[in-house]
Amino acid sequence: MGMKKSIDLAENLLLKTYNRYPVVFDHGDGINLYDTDGNEYLDFFSGIAVQGLGYNYKGLNEVLKKQADKLWHISNYFYNEPVSEAGQKLLELSGMEKVFFTNSGTEAIEGAIKIAKKYGKSTGGRNEIIAMEGSFHGRSIGALSVTGNEHYREAFNPLLPGIKFAKYNDIQSVKNLVTDKTCAIIFETVQGEGGVYPATKEFLNGIKEIADKNNLILILDEIQCGMGRTGKFFAWQEYDIKPDVMTVAKALGNGVPIGAFLTAGKANDVLKPGDHGSTYGGNPLVCAVASKILDIFKEDDIIENVKTVGAYLKDRLKELAVSCPYIKEVRGRGLLLGVEFYIPVADIIKASLTDEKMVLINAGSNVLRFVPPLIISKKDVDDAICRLKRVLKKVEEKGEK
Repeated sequence: MGMKKSIDLAENLLLKTYNRYPVVFDHGDGINLYDTDGNEYLDFFSGIAVQGLGYNYKGLNEVLKKQADKLWHISNYFYNEPVSEAGQKLLELSGMEKVFFTNSGTEAIEGAIKIAKKYGKSTGGRNEIIAMEGSFHGRSIGALSVTGNEHYREAFNPLLPGIKFAKYNDIQSVKNLVTDKTCAIIFETVQGEGGVYPATKEFLNGIKEIADKNNLILILDEIQCGMGRTGKFFAWQEYDIKPDVMTVAKALGNGVPIGAFLTAGKANDVLKPGDHGSTYGGNPLVCAVASKILDIFKEDDIIENVKTVGAYLKDRLKELAVSCPYIKEVRGRGLLLGVEFYIPVADIIKASLTDEKMVLINAGSNVLRFVPPLIISKKDVDDAICRLKRVLKKVEEKGEK
């Protein structure tokens, strides 16, 4: 069809809900993407932290094809083997106790909110939820209601009532909002869209103490920071806590549409038959893929690579910050890193894509977010830093004119 014709067709057909970059990707291999003109791109974007294993990972495509020849979908009124296999592995790796599979992270958030609301109603008629400023949990009405960014919310107000927003990493701010109507606290273990801010140990432990003391449902959103991205299978496992509900998606499917919310303790038996459901959630096609992905993480020691290469990437970015007057701070964990600039990063992202054939993403107006496939090497990091240096040099030269 050709790139221009493909872009023009999409512009005419698709609802204008995204400002897309003028590239049509055709296929991927390893950590590289290829457009319809045959150009190769270094991917440090991963479809927003989805392609944890990159593209065309050994053995993964074969599992998808094999299951496609057997059974794609069967209603949740029946059992299927892949959903049980994926569920068992996910619970073993997380230490959680029950799981419900969804089609996306946003759907997982909706399920978590329903648990919180029903639990609160059954324990004294409580209906208030504390969320965090700067957070992002999805674009459905429920998920938007607990998203602490007015930019996403304002066009759809009024949203769900009873949502209060505390300051992230400020335990006193949370304590000030707890009342006898509070039923839950929800937040990302590492804020992604909000600028790549990890929760401190003191904050997480303090939240857990508040939740336990007040009989609240503690919900941790690990949709972006989970699945090994921070150097632990789930980011909260670095701390001496355990949530009542956890949400996961993105790298769980490596591109196939799957998410999940997992429960433990008092959250296990809140939802009863008829309280929640999904037509496609937990279908055998995507669960077969997720099951294989969980095997690969263990067998190929993916998390060890995240620890090693993530530390190397962070060091290289800190080195870059010393020589670049536009960089304010480097932060994050594992392969979820943010570089905060004194200037907007939109032009840096565009130049990286068009001039250097490198795919990057922002986290707010002035933060570059690095969420590459978890299989990258130190050599790939060096390549990315060289490309970014050239882009920043052009930005600096342009600013001097």
